[in-house]
Amino acid sequence: MKNSKVRLLLSLLLSGVLLIGCSRKDTNVTVYLSQLQVPVLKYREHNPVLQIKVVVNGDSPSNVITSVTVHTEGTDDLDDIKAVRLFYMGRDSLWIKYETTPEKAGNILDPLYNELSPLQFGPDMKPAPSITFKGDQLLEPGNNYFWVMVKIAENANLHHKVNAGCSRIKISGGNAIKPGADLPVKQRIGVAVRKHMDDRVDTYRVPGLATTTKGTLLATYDVRHINSHDLQGDIDIGLSRSTDGGNTWEPMRIVHDMGTWGDLPQTYNGVSDACILVDENSDNIYVAGFWMHGLHDTETRQWIEGLTAGNDAWKYQQERKYSGAGFEPKQTGQFLISRSMDDGQSWSEPVNLIRMCKEEEWELWAVAPGRGITLDDGTLVFPSQGRDPKKGGFSNITYSKDGGLSWETSKPAYYRTNECAVSQLSDGAIMLNMKYGQNREMRGRQNGRTVAVTTDLGETWVEHPTSRNTLREPACMGSIHRHVYTEEGTRKSILLFSNPDVDHNPRRRTTIKVSFDDGMTWPEKYWLLLDEGYNRGYSCLTSIDEETIGIIYEGSQADMTFESIPLSELLRKP
Repeated sequence: MKNSKVRLLLSLLLSGVLLIGCSRKDTNVTVYLSQLQVPVLKYREHNPVLQIKVVVNGDSPSNVITSVTVHTEGTDDLDDIKAVRLFYMGRDSLWIKYETTPEKAGNILDPLYNELSPLQFGPDMKPAPSITFKGDQLLEPGNNYFWVMVKIAENANLHHKVNAGCSRIKISGGNAIKPGADLPVKQRIGVAVRKHMDDRVDTYRVPGLATTTKGTLLATYDVRHINSHDLQGDIDIGLSRSTDGGNTWEPMRIVHDMGTWGDLPQTYNGVSDACILVDENSDNIYVAGFWMHGLHDTETRQWIEGLTAGNDAWKYQQERKYSGAGFEPKQTGQFLISRSMDDGQSWSEPVNLIRMCKEEEWELWAVAPGRGITLDDGTLVFPSQGRDPKKGGFSNITYSKDGGLSWETSKPAYYRTNECAVSQLSDGAIMLNMKYGQNREMRGRQNGRTVAVTTDLGETWVEHPTSRNTLREPACMGSIHRHVYTEEGTRKSILLFSNPDVDHNPRRRTTIKVSFDDGMTWPEKYWLLLDEGYNRGYSCLTSIDEETIGIIYEGSQADMTFESIPLSELLRKP
């Protein structure tokens, strides 16, 4: 992909990739196999399942590969695969060098967008236990790379897995090479809910996910029309809806779009960081978002007058203090909330909560992205965040005790935090799990999510024993979710947590963890790695039903990646 068309999503430069190699005695050729723990996705044309590295050592005579035999042993159901393809990538492994941020890494594993113009070796093949690709590919001295790719059928089972191996490679003038033992990686099937340039949108970011009282899945996200940057810009809040457990998704709806409010272009009326909340006791569903109107000057912190469609100052908003004290749109960012009463099919005009809840001196008060919850007593709770001019950023909660008619915001739970996730514990207390900015500089035992608990709706907070020492992070949004289920007639609950399971940037290794004791411990035995590739890292969890967990996350293979996971797999039960 080139320049502005670069796919700002995927870099798969991985440490610890599984490798197996073998050599042939009568030639100077060695073959290595490697696989990635990344999902294979519906609605994505090419999904990588196996890399074959053929190494020509020294100045050996010309070698031409005439056939490659691939097998699909370990795949749950061949009907889940629509096509199998083999691409010759030349001397480039397509694991490009990681540069500063995931946004600078291109999705070059997709040959349709690869500026290297990989060559397809043989035609598309139908799935079978054994598949032989035939062709004539001259090998160069040194490394030569092939990728086996699959296209997933639209009716594929989301609880199935796909696997591939290489059983034989034939080189002209010699015997066949038989690579070593198969690799243990099996790849989960998921759904590319939103990809780069779907509906001509550059980037989809910041996922939320909730299950309605009717069992419908609602996924929210930023619709970043022009580029991948945060506010300011032409950004709306979008929503995708699934009525079959995430197997298929309806066309995107727009929940929040402030258009040209105040006679400013859409690039100066962005809405971002959606949070979705389902009222478990009514038909009401809420989506909150953070709206920013115009720009503030870097030095004076004053709103800039005279902005026009031809002015591109919005592109540099990340360098500015985008929100200040006060209440008006020209002073501070706004907290918007829209409501649906028809299971997410249509949405009301947004209501602005800024004067109802914000302290005037706060320089920021906004929803935290992800999902809100309904407490056992019916109270509705959004995670939220703000910035105190003296103490800095903070996390808190915003709640309604009257079914969404009025809202209040709590005292800060912790400072030097921002994006946070909320859950109710089994004893009724509220846990807030927070992104801690200083973790960007911390490694090992010093690194950990900040965690606090309240029993009085945030009037007072107590730091949790696991705070800043247990759930490592690269300073990234995470998701925490309480799942309730029945086992042998007994009601039980667990806490689930998802984030990139690394303690520093770059973000990668999106993982779900399980706690059986309200977050006191997170045994490694119950960690499930979903995506080891580099990604933007945000995620959101929900319960699809008692036996199934759903997650949407910013993956290495798609902007919005959805996976459905049987509870038995998380609990390691056969």
